[in-house]
Amino acid sequence: MKFVVVEKEKDLSLHQSKNNSGVVHAGIYYAPGSLKAKLCVQGLERSYKYFKLKNIPHKTCGKLIIATNEQDVLRLDALYERALANGVPGVRMINSDQIREIEPKCVGRKAIYSPETGIVDWRSVALSYAQDFRQNGGQIYTNFTVHAFKESPENTEYPVHICALPESVNFAPIIKTKYVITCAGLQSDRVAKLTGCVPYPKIVPFRGAYLKLKEDKCDMVKTNIYPVPDPNFPFLGVHFTPRIDGSVWLGPNALLSFDREGYGQFAFKLSDAIDSLTYPGFWKLAKKYFSYGLNEMVCNLLIRRQIKQLQKFVPSLRTSDVTRGPSGIRAQALGLNGDLVDDFVIDFGKNGIGKLVMHVRNAPSPAATSSLAIASMLADNFDEMRNKQYHA
Repeated sequence: MKFVVVEKEKDLSLHQSKNNSGVVHAGIYYAPGSLKAKLCVQGLERSYKYFKLKNIPHKTCGKLIIATNEQDVLRLDALYERALANGVPGVRMINSDQIREIEPKCVGRKAIYSPETGIVDWRSVALSYAQDFRQNGGQIYTNFTVHAFKESPENTEYPVHICALPESVNFAPIIKTKYVITCAGLQSDRVAKLTGCVPYPKIVPFRGAYLKLKEDKCDMVKTNIYPVPDPNFPFLGVHFTPRIDGSVWLGPNALLSFDREGYGQFAFKLSDAIDSLTYPGFWKLAKKYFSYGLNEMVCNLLIRRQIKQLQKFVPSLRTSDVTRGPSGIRAQALGLNGDLVDDFVIDFGKNGIGKLVMHVRNAPSPAATSSLAIASMLADNFDEMRNKQYHA
């Protein structure tokens, strides 16, 4: 059996796999029994083994989720029970003195400490995966923008034709195949529609902008430091994230992006804006989180507002200690009801050749950590799809 990967960009891993916090997650936050919970814990162990095997620089620097008030403490206790239910390795609850032993400049009433949480450059990992793929006989075609899946006009052993935009390739813009698995990230809903899938959940892009500690301040923290998630809001909140290159990122915020692949503050693409603004689920989300969104906009403009949130954990942090950093786009699926989709979503095309196409429709964080476990799950689903087709 031969395998081919097609990529619309000129190189691999230029979007989510590159523009992220670089955290290796341990599986704390996710609902017990969910794909995220199961695959993140599996992926954590497999990721560290892979990093060591391939000599990929990484660091097991740990993570603190810190409660600073009584309400946070109650939520932290519930989150700890969830972490235990998920089988998160080494996780434990610690008090304020123990917080300072780990992070001397950090304060809090109590915290969840996850010693196995780590950091890595996920783009380096993705490129290593690509090298493995090629060494095992796989082929990778870049600059291949898929615009259609068509059924072969002949009754052949390759019933699916993957068609590229002619101007995007310098060779025949059709690949003939038996089966297709799509992992299209920020374009996953659009690619799924090409095989008759329902248009929702739809990807509504959120831009997350980071601040960075100035170089002479990067010794301020050495551990991932997170707030206790507020169930009234859809994201985890701003946090401290050490990077494998020695820098420290603070953030990210969460702002609606009007360009799925635009990382600048004022990036705009008309088709992407229309796609979001004409989706009923978006307006339900906007109504539900209007005050949250407004606060995120203010914090994006006024750095001191974001610093104030972070000072709850590191009081010595000053606005003069930071500068603006990079940004990323979350490929977050949004349901028709206005709720962010909480779990990984796998879908299949409809009718005809659509039944030969499997789609990964929602794979936000912790998908990078879970990637090897997700790959095993997709391989199992692929075998099931093949067997159904064989016996049909």
